[in-house]
Amino acid sequence: MIVVSDASPLIVLANIGHLNLLPTLYREIVIPPAVERELSGFNHPKSIDFIPLPGWLHVHEPTGILTRPGLDPGEAMAIQLAIERNADLLLIDEKAGRRVARQMHVPIVGTVGILEDAAGQGLIDLESSFERLKSCRFRITTQFLDNRLAAFRSRKTST
Repeated sequence: MIVVSDASPLIVLANIGHLNLLPTLYREIVIPPAVERELSGFNHPKSIDFIPLPGWLHVHEPTGILTRPGLDPGEAMAIQLAIERNADLLLIDEKAGRRVARQMHVPIVGTVGILEDAAGQGLIDLESSFERLKSCRFRITTQFLDNRLAAFRSRKTST
């Protein structure tokens, strides 16, 4: 499975103590250099110290350049890398990046989806993970998370 990531899911998962879910769910993740710079704190105030990078996180340079209005360099490079590597999944949260990725037929999942997948596999408690998500600086509404939790619970009771 080829998984490419933008910075936001990595940063948010690290901030809520769930970065370890990624190698469990996806084994290895590829990031472009612009994302590596964001993770190291270079021009990104919300980042945490990812130096050295975990062994399951690999940096690859895309060969092409994606230019779309509204995308930061990390998002653009992550989408381009996902296209070039024919990725099975792109981890991305930002609306503009998700919209462009969908337009380019790149399969995506964001932080909330990652947490739901992990909870579905019994790796985490989704309610407590969403509570941690609400307390960090992640741009998502409490109502959205509550609705997703209710839908998750409904799916679990119907199976």
